[in-house]
Amino acid sequence: MRIRDLGVIDDAVVELAPGFTAVTGETGAGKTMVVTSLGLLLGGRADPALVRRGADRAVVEGRLSLPPGSPALERALEAGAELDDGALLISRTVSAEGRSRAHVGGRSVPNGLLAELGEDLVAVHGQTDQQRLLRPSRQRGALDRYAGAAVAGPLARYRETYRALREVAATLDELTVRARERAQEADLLRFGLDEVAAAEPVAGEDIELAAEAERLGHADALSSAAVLAHAALAGHPSDPEAVDAGTLVAQARRAVDGVRQHDERLAGLADRLNEVGYLLADVAQDLAGYADDLDADPVRLAAVEERRSVLAQLLRKYGGPENTLAEVLDWAETGSARLAELDGDDDRIDRLTERQTTLRQELTELAAEVSAARQGAAGRFAEAVSAELAELAMPHARVTFDLTRTDDPAGLELDGRTVAFGSHGVDEVEVLLAPHPGASPRPIAKGASGGELSRVMLAVEVVFAGADPVPTYLFDEVDAGVGGKAAVEIGRRLAKLAETAQVVVVTHLPQVAAFADRHLVVEKTHDGTVTRSGVKVLSDEQRVRELSRMLAGLEDSELGRAHAEELLATARAPGSVDRSAGALPGRTPDT
Repeated sequence: MRIRDLGVIDDAVVELAPGFTAVTGETGAGKTMVVTSLGLLLGGRADPALVRRGADRAVVEGRLSLPPGSPALERALEAGAELDDGALLISRTVSAEGRSRAHVGGRSVPNGLLAELGEDLVAVHGQTDQQRLLRPSRQRGALDRYAGAAVAGPLARYRETYRALREVAATLDELTVRARERAQEADLLRFGLDEVAAAEPVAGEDIELAAEAERLGHADALSSAAVLAHAALAGHPSDPEAVDAGTLVAQARRAVDGVRQHDERLAGLADRLNEVGYLLADVAQDLAGYADDLDADPVRLAAVEERRSVLAQLLRKYGGPENTLAEVLDWAETGSARLAELDGDDDRIDRLTERQTTLRQELTELAAEVSAARQGAAGRFAEAVSAELAELAMPHARVTFDLTRTDDPAGLELDGRTVAFGSHGVDEVEVLLAPHPGASPRPIAKGASGGELSRVMLAVEVVFAGADPVPTYLFDEVDAGVGGKAAVEIGRRLAKLAETAQVVVVTHLPQVAAFADRHLVVEKTHDGTVTRSGVKVLSDEQRVRELSRMLAGLEDSELGRAHAEELLATARAPGSVDRSAGALPGRTPDT
């Protein structure tokens, strides 16, 4: 992993390896930036305050070796990533203005994709995680993940049923609470539909009626105009001497017909005069027919106006933006469907009530199944954590899980009680600790001292890690408040975890660092920054000096060096890490 312009780090390369890698350094040297960098690569929040002063942006780049078929690798390839000699390159850039960009395999991707990959790649256990694990909701989640398929299967079905029940309950609530509003809506719809049905409108009828009313209202003027036009074209019977257009055209046609054979152009004009004559005759005949057919009927005009008034009311009430009868008919069709829906609400309420009863029964059965699986997993988890505490110099401490339920009259009937339920089931989960024989189990936040709490949480995390399928675990100073023999045992347990996964530990304890397969130290230069050479892999001799500094505060103290060499010898001694038991006790067949 390469880090540039992040916090105190100017430019540094962090070389992690399989097994157990310890990261140490003086306070303020930038060890936390290693954790922060990994968090950014895993889609963590981009804080512009992390950008080193004077820099435009901070950049973190990582190179991951993933086995074929890895879920993270498959997801990256789906997003268009390309591999570099079989490795996956990921990067995250944070600008001083707060903008963030992410790349996976050379392809720009949303930051959310990094978070998806991180869930399959790295489990982070730090001091902030300790505080989260103190919350009962987190403890329930840890227990469920530890239980594996025994809880995951029924819990998934439970949540699906729970969502269906909430949807049914919401619909029922709407149907019952708004019953009066729906009844009023139904009455209005019935009135409107009856009004439309009584009128029996036809699309386009209003346009035809408007044209008819216009014609009937001006019948006398239209008839007089048609008669005068006919007389002008064909002559008037009462005045045989009057000259009409038809006679004049006939005279013109006869004038040119006698000489048309002498000029083709004049012959063409003669043909056009013939056409004009025919047209005048047709128009005159049509005008005569129009005048004969036109009827000034006041009764019909009154009926048309009355019908138009009825249709105008429909348009005003039920028409749309174009104010047409087609829109009125569309409203009637939609209203009929809505009225049928409203009229069927009673039947729908009955069906939904029956469905709600069935879902509650299914939910009760699934909740009981989830609770039983949690109870079984809680016993195994508690035994595993207690065994870890025995290895961490707390041989008499006992951890138990307290699974409780809260009474709720509106809840599920389970084991003779009506209890509250939610998307997680009916159980409230809390980890209890009895630090010594005779002590009453109490919540771990109240039942343990500072040093004990760190050991308890580390035991929980190590066991939980044993049940977690991710290949890499990062522990950020979860050994705070621990020392002496307990610190040695912490190192021993982390070394055992490293047999089956990659483990990275940021620590201030030499007893923990001594068990590492690789030891990295973060060093600042005189100007307070960390350069590329400031994060380096230590040789055996350099490890002795660093452990001596961590023990005595002096790198070249003879007593400190002797103690450091003894620590390394103890950690490397055959049998120092118990390898006979195989995987950690947290690993179960379900997971």
